[in-house]
Amino acid sequence: MNRENVTVLGLGQMGTALADAFLAAGHPTTVWNRTPAKAGPLVARGAVRAATPAEAVAAARVVVVCVLDYDAVRALLEPVAGSLAGRTVVNLTTGSPEQARQMAAWAAGHGFGYLDGAIMSTPPGVGSPESMFLYSGSPAAVAAHRDTLAALGDPIDLGDDPGVASLYDLALLDVMWATLSGWLHATALAGADGVAATAFAPVATRWLRGAVTGFMGAYAEQVDAGHYPGDDATLDVHRAAIGHLVHAGRDRGIDGRLPELSQALVERAVDGGNGGDSYARLVELFRKG
Repeated sequence: MNRENVTVLGLGQMGTALADAFLAAGHPTTVWNRTPAKAGPLVARGAVRAATPAEAVAAARVVVVCVLDYDAVRALLEPVAGSLAGRTVVNLTTGSPEQARQMAAWAAGHGFGYLDGAIMSTPPGVGSPESMFLYSGSPAAVAAHRDTLAALGDPIDLGDDPGVASLYDLALLDVMWATLSGWLHATALAGADGVAATAFAPVATRWLRGAVTGFMGAYAEQVDAGHYPGDDATLDVHRAAIGHLVHAGRDRGIDGRLPELSQALVERAVDGGNGGDSYARLVELFRKG
């Protein structure tokens, strides 16, 4: 099977992992990095080291960029913009939705295809079909290069707005940080009574995979509808339970700021006359700031 030629610009930990995944999938891979020595191990595994960005761009129709920030992307691509016509740049550099939209407009002005992407994995997970890679800006480009992009992980097309992949990236990190912070607080709480983190974690992850993800699915429909029936548990019920959590933490000397934030939000909603609604009602408080 013929594999599409790929160029990777930027060989930090993530860029190196991207190039490795392309090589492992059989793609002829050209690499470039500002510090040439970083390409050495990849060259030993079959990559071609380009001496300049222009040489790297000329080697492939798909040019993957993974550098420090969007300013670095622009500085790297501007000198070779005239050579990018007819090629597709896949920008996997972390940034904001606004930066992605600006970069897409700049690419359109120079006549080359542009996909903005977000890597929902650490470097060791690159190449696994379980790892999500989010793309936005050109469904046609995702479709045309899906087999190539699949070498990195599961390619998820989020539509033609180039800012959406970055938006999802930030939103998913929000979920990650909130979840991990909640778990760490809970681990400290349980640990205060002698429960080992390794004993608590399997029960917590089962709870997350089952009940909590089930809540998210059900609450998503309520959020979109703007209607929050308290069929599973009302905010009045949550208010009482969170009170027990706050007190248990205080009794054990555990920092209570995280559950106290949830408590304050629930109490605000209840005091506003929404005690009979579901927990999903709190989205309205976040929207209002």
